Amino acid sequence: MREIAEWGHPHPVIGTGMGKRGLMAGIGICLLMGLVAAVSAPLQSFDLLVPKDSGGIRIASGIAYGGGPRRKLDIYAPSDRKADAKLPIVIFFYGGSWASGTRTGYSFVGRALAAQGFLVVIPDYRIGPENVYPDFVTDGADAVRWVIAHGGNYGGAAERIVLSGHSAGAYIAAMLAVDGRWLGQSRRAVRGFVGIAGPYDFAPFDVPASKAAFGRWPDAAETQPVTWAGAGDPPTLLLIGDKDETVRAYNSKALADRLRSANVPVEIWRYAGIGHVGMVTAFARPLRFRASVLEDSARFIRTVADTD
Repeated sequence: MREIAEWGHPHPVIGTGMGKRGLMAGIGICLLMGLVAAVSAPLQSFDLLVPKDSGGIRIASGIAYGGGPRRKLDIYAPSDRKADAKLPIVIFFYGGSWASGTRTGYSFVGRALAAQGFLVVIPDYRIGPENVYPDFVTDGADAVRWVIAHGGNYGGAAERIVLSGHSAGAYIAAMLAVDGRWLGQSRRAVRGFVGIAGPYDFAPFDVPASKAAFGRWPDAAETQPVTWAGAGDPPTLLLIGDKDETVRAYNSKALADRLRSANVPVEIWRYAGIGHVGMVTAFARPLRFRASVLEDSARFIRTVADTD
């Protein structure tokens, strides 16, 4: 089930009928969910095992958008795309507490979104403990600028970009969306932001991950998306799970309140029974029944990118 975070309009997304084939599928799903429960980001093992969308394919891998081994990206596109297509571009930043993760562990996300009709870019970025704030945001900004400059060569519409991310990746996408210092005039290409289980208002830093990534910065407020959110920011979709004990829902509420006070369009959807990792694994084909994260993201992206 999902519902508006202001506690309205819940609706179910799956039925309960199960025959023999359904039972076998259910066993497979249980095994996948067990794998999800057993691993933390990066989701490399999950990505290797989970069935992918045939409607999305990887068309480029390991493209450098800057110097160093962590400044590379992969690109996904619809398998039936036309040669002259100019598709909306989704740039997805994965999570991992700013200390782990790899783009190759999220091909299930890239292919799922590409199958919806988008050009999808998944960048790596520098992580801890060697790298701390603002390194990963700087890398995110460089990746976006690379996409604006080169995305058209891969069938993308560089003026129609939606930033998205999960967890720590949602933080990076949020900072690029609301803090104009990072992208400058390039931010005009950003049509929307989709934040999935993201931290946007988490100072003071009271857990090891945030202390390690942000604790050296002298002004904690300067690192927070809620500090910068305001008029002129892109339309925003915030997705949260009501069983998320890693990133609390108040992060999304605080960002939504700040944006709404500046008349920025905001949607918040809350999914029943979904935890932190479950919010991103719901992109995977066998687990979409748990939360309509892909469906809701795709609808929003089409709306803000002016596509059918």
